[in-house]
Amino acid sequence: MGQRVAVVTGAAQGIGLRIADLLRSEGYEVVGFDLRPTPGGVVGDVADPGDVAALAARVGSRVDVLVNNAGIAGIVPFEDMTTEQWSRILSVNLTGPFLLTQALGRVMLARGSGSVVNIASVAGLTGVADRAAYNTTKHGLIGLTRTLAVEWGGRGVRVNAVCPGWVKTEMDVESQAGGHYADTDITDHVPLARFAQPDDIAQAVSFLSDPTRSGYINGVALPVDGGWTADGSWQSLRLSKR
Repeated sequence: MGQRVAVVTGAAQGIGLRIADLLRSEGYEVVGFDLRPTPGGVVGDVADPGDVAALAARVGSRVDVLVNNAGIAGIVPFEDMTTEQWSRILSVNLTGPFLLTQALGRVMLARGSGSVVNIASVAGLTGVADRAAYNTTKHGLIGLTRTLAVEWGGRGVRVNAVCPGWVKTEMDVESQAGGHYADTDITDHVPLARFAQPDDIAQAVSFLSDPTRSGYINGVALPVDGGWTADGSWQSLRLSKR
């Protein structure tokens, strides 16, 4: 048995970069797929069928894990959202995983083994104001995860999702620079009282990628959110316990 191969989209920064580094340290050959160059990676747009076909040709029959991490955010009131904004977010966050999972899933199905891990969000489990397109894509990605888990599980391919809460990445810096929220808006809400770090998400991805550790886990949407989606408390009650 040769070296395991993992494809990680959006691997040039943030969560994707940490996932790629962790899987590489665990013995995977990692093929990054990003608009920017990555070590040993392929440059391309996840929403472009031609770029995805080129990636599939590059990995051939050698793919064990696909991590659909690439994504973009858009913070705008729904009534002000343009068709172009809506379409771009859906194309990257939902059509991209469709294209990648179909192309590389066929390879896994032919071999009778593999793991797909979709990076969804707590925004796929709840509603977050002013992020209608983003929320829609993450809800849709969880739906795709569950559907493919049912379709492919009996053929040896597991499909799961990780649902991060707020993570300290370049995307967070950009959102805060726009004045949309402050650190305390997040830390006051999270029972663990902190942002996630990219490694928190990467560890969950590593677990779900490994058939030895998670071989009977299929179709889950795993929150990695410090308890964000579990907490129904009001703010003063939550903070009074700290």
